[in-house]
Amino acid sequence: MRKPIAVLVMLAFMALWIWGAGTVGSRLTEAPSWLQLGFYLVAGFGWILPLRPLLKWMNANQPPEED
Repeated sequence: MRKPIAVLVMLAFMALWIWGAGTVGSRLTEAPSWLQLGFYLVAGFGWILPLRPLLKWMNANQPPEED
């Protein structure tokens, strides 16, 4: 049951992350190139840090179910 829950949480998080990155990125069109580069690096790779605990939880070994 962990994997379906984790997938739903990841999809919701990614939707919010993409919306936020697109919103902020569209406002940086006049910003200096170095600032845009920094933002897009963080937006491109930064999503994995908040999801890392969820991925660990999702893939954790579960004890076998007893009858």
